[in-house]
Amino acid sequence: MSSWPGKSAKRVFALDVPAIHVFKQHKKDGCRHKAEHDGAKQKKRETLAISSGTTVAETSPRYDGWRIVAVCFLVATFGWAFGFYGQSVYLAELHRLYGWPASLISSATTFFYLFGAVLVAFVSEAVRTFGPRNCLLGGVLAMAAAAALIGQVTAPWQLYAVNVLLAFGWAGTSLGVITNTLGLWFDQKRGMAISLALNGASFGGIIGVPLLVAAIGSFGFAHAMMAAAATMLVVMIPVIAIFVGRPPERGGIAVELAVAAEAPSPSRIRAQAIRDVAFLTVSIAFALVLFAQVGFIVHLIAFLDPAIGREHAAIAVALLTAMAVVGRVLFSTVIDRLNQRLASAISFTSQAVALAIIINSRNEMLLMAACALFGFSVGNLITLPALIVQREFDPRAFGVLISLITAINQVTYAFGPGVIGLLRDASGSYALPFYGCIGLELVAAMLIMVRGRGAKTIS
Repeated sequence: MSSWPGKSAKRVFALDVPAIHVFKQHKKDGCRHKAEHDGAKQKKRETLAISSGTTVAETSPRYDGWRIVAVCFLVATFGWAFGFYGQSVYLAELHRLYGWPASLISSATTFFYLFGAVLVAFVSEAVRTFGPRNCLLGGVLAMAAAAALIGQVTAPWQLYAVNVLLAFGWAGTSLGVITNTLGLWFDQKRGMAISLALNGASFGGIIGVPLLVAAIGSFGFAHAMMAAAATMLVVMIPVIAIFVGRPPERGGIAVELAVAAEAPSPSRIRAQAIRDVAFLTVSIAFALVLFAQVGFIVHLIAFLDPAIGREHAAIAVALLTAMAVVGRVLFSTVIDRLNQRLASAISFTSQAVALAIIINSRNEMLLMAACALFGFSVGNLITLPALIVQREFDPRAFGVLISLITAINQVTYAFGPGVIGLLRDASGSYALPFYGCIGLELVAAMLIMVRGRGAKTIS
């Protein structure tokens, strides 16, 4: 396989330490002593010179990056509430109001995910060109506008048009922009930062959707969506404008590398990535798992309803979502020190075990426990791809690669609910599609452990 493009040689695959440990600075005025060079690199990794001129370690609670984590938490809360979990609310309300077939409305949702995946693939370039603050503000404005307009929809073509705008909002408030933004502030604690910020995604389902449903019941669909959009603007615009400033001038890995060496072009990075075994095993494995995960969660209430009733099924879904928060918080404290491919494989296998229990049991307590087990890994499966990319690939390619993985995953899981629904209708039960999900999880668990041929260099 051909090497990654660039000017300076670096190890980027099969590393036992993060990629930053193998970054070599260009030499100035001849050779420097190795110990002196390593000491200087260690000092740069431990401290960050923020734009005010003071130097604060990113491990310190006083480090400005933790404010960015809080902002990204809020962005994720609104982004997932309106862009991901909100889709089920829109489907139910539009079907109730106009009697449109569920297949028609859900096809608009699939269109939203597919179009959004195209946009997400270019989030890295957008952040680099316009800066994280402008990208986040643009995403919030687009998401709020789409949320307000979806309550005014009266014809199917309008639903598709609003989903175009919603896709722009999703690209500016979801995983791609959050990981790219946090990557500008964090290196050593990037895993913890991403994990904590993405807890907002779970809160979008735990808190945002119930509040949205309650508002619709009180004020009607149109007025509730207008109020929700206004709330998002009132909360997020000042928060982003005040707290998201310039990334650190030194120490932040993306900024440091941009100064130290010319970054390869995004198009060349993508071209190399899709021919590289290490990248493909990460992207394909997580795409398969998220296909199974999203499809299963969408159909979970329908599956559990006959066995334990609608109210208890809703409790099971809430438990699953809550365990996603617990799992992400617990993992955030150790994830930077783990073998992240092995942690991914264990997570995939645990979900397969949980699915097997859910398929074969009708005991309510056992079903609840299995949903909790499944949910424990849900949040980490969003975080782990970014951490593997950080550890195994050239740091200069981080933003482009994580945006590409996010886009691939989104294209794949967009079809998950529909395929599972078709298999359920064809077979007469959920056993066949859920066993298929188990198969995908186990294949992914084996695939994620394949790293390719080993170390690669940038030449």
